[in-house]
Amino acid sequence: MKIGIDARAAIWYRGTGIGTYTYQLCRHLYDVCKQEELRFFWPGDEFRNLHITQDDVFRQVEQNKDRFWEEIHIPQVIQKENIDLYHVPQNGIGLPYPKECPLVATIHDLIPYIYPETVGKGYLKIFLEEMPRILEVVDHVIAPSHCTARDLEQIAGVPRNKITVIYEAAEPIYQPMDRERARLFMKERFSVDKPYLLYVGGFSPRKNIRLLIHAFHQVRRYLPEEYCLIIPGKQSKEYNDLESMVAALRLQEHIRFLGFVKVDELPRIYNGASVFVYPSLYEGFGLPPIEAMACGTPTLVSNVSSLPEVAGDGALLFSPIRTEQLSELIYAVLTDPELAAELGRKGLQRARCFSWRRAALTTRDVFLRLR
Repeated sequence: MKIGIDARAAIWYRGTGIGTYTYQLCRHLYDVCKQEELRFFWPGDEFRNLHITQDDVFRQVEQNKDRFWEEIHIPQVIQKENIDLYHVPQNGIGLPYPKECPLVATIHDLIPYIYPETVGKGYLKIFLEEMPRILEVVDHVIAPSHCTARDLEQIAGVPRNKITVIYEAAEPIYQPMDRERARLFMKERFSVDKPYLLYVGGFSPRKNIRLLIHAFHQVRRYLPEEYCLIIPGKQSKEYNDLESMVAALRLQEHIRFLGFVKVDELPRIYNGASVFVYPSLYEGFGLPPIEAMACGTPTLVSNVSSLPEVAGDGALLFSPIRTEQLSELIYAVLTDPELAAELGRKGLQRARCFSWRRAALTTRDVFLRLR
């Protein structure tokens, strides 16, 4: 059986949830499959970025990112390579047409249906136009959580027997390290010389950063020492609104937007944090909390969508509409060393329940059932 994977997101969207998923899935499928079974459809010749030495599994395809969603060339490549099954990891967008072989799509979430106002207009248009056809023609759907699986059933009408839930995981780079060295890195690299709270995950309104800023504003004055709130991430149009909000609350000296940071810097940023807070209104899985927990950082997450399912007992939960509740949890963790230590241990234990190798093995099982 020869399996084709649309692997372009692994390089184009590295550092995002879909990019991380595609990167790690390809990397571990390479380890658990026979090499002759795989063909990674790849942009350009940057094969080494996946840390796979055998170039035979790669097939260069359309390199122009602006034409990423176009499908004209893919059926020809599938025929030429005698592909028996084709998998599209990025929500099925770019699925080949006409259909030349069994198709699998990973649908990470249905956010454009649930929170359309939080999605860019271009992607929203593509998603709403393409998703009905995608779900009709694919032979099987992979979902990253039971939450997403329920949405696929209830919102999109996908039969449950057509869905397999396969959890994601933190990348291996996320692990505990010396906290003082991590904080020294923060001081030298970003001039952060205070203990800090951390949020990672982008600036979409769906991420609900305003709640976190208000909660931090409420609790900051009651903490026994001066903390700051650190928010890394590539600036977007939503960033300007948040910056204005911070200025209105006179928190410019206490909230730091770091801008874009490299993936290999994030483990030290997580490890240096006193607490990680994830106030999102909706997630199909939610990698940042798992990354924080894998570093042993005390973690707080909102109690909606997939987050309670994923976090288990490894994080404390709060309502994403209750500022005071979040303020109280932040205060409790930052003023009770025993609670913080216990939460860090539970988070680390929970993060170890997830495995990219297991995800790859289960994905391969899905492929084999369809041959």
